[in-house]
Amino acid sequence: MPVPSDARHHPLVPVLETVTASCCPGRLNFHCHTTNSDGSLHAEALAAQALSIGLEHLAVTDHHSTDSFRPIQQWFEQQSEAGATTPHLWSGMEISCLLEGCLVHVLALGFELDHSALEPYRQGQAPVGEPLKAVEVRRRIHAAGGLAVLAHPGRYRLPFHRLIPAAADLGFDGAEAFYDYEMQARWHPTPLVCESVTQLLDKHGLLRTCGTDTHGLELCGR
Repeated sequence: MPVPSDARHHPLVPVLETVTASCCPGRLNFHCHTTNSDGSLHAEALAAQALSIGLEHLAVTDHHSTDSFRPIQQWFEQQSEAGATTPHLWSGMEISCLLEGCLVHVLALGFELDHSALEPYRQGQAPVGEPLKAVEVRRRIHAAGGLAVLAHPGRYRLPFHRLIPAAADLGFDGAEAFYDYEMQARWHPTPLVCESVTQLLDKHGLLRTCGTDTHGLELCGR
């Protein structure tokens, strides 16, 4: 699968190239929330569940906050010192922006945690003005060394058939290919929507991600 040139050497790319419908929730999770935004799990509790289910890669993507990263990183380090095998923790954040005049969410993944380019998005709420534009969000994520991923493309006012090509044209790196649009108790990708999204991502040479978008108390559900 072709990879956008600006993302080709990012260390997360080889992981995303393995993403299939069966990777989440047990192996990969690049979309979940804690009490640092609108989730119900405290950071350490989410980390404990990630460890217990054997996740290999994890990104916590709180809305406009990266406050969960260091507590989880520290907890994983403690568990690792005790002999546990912990997930690889990637930086993450969910950012609101305007794409084609539609309010969408973008997952920033694998960026330099304290990079100044992302400062407008770490204030606990969506910015206003220029930083709210999708092209500016993409630019700032890339400036911080991260990947820009369109979250749950099938959940917006505009159809994903329009939003995904628009994101590709702006230099986005990928989109959330596998998502539980039916919001079941245990996460499971919604077949027809996810198949169509995946085909469109492949057509535009975009990376695939997956995640539970957990807001509740169980990391294997939403």
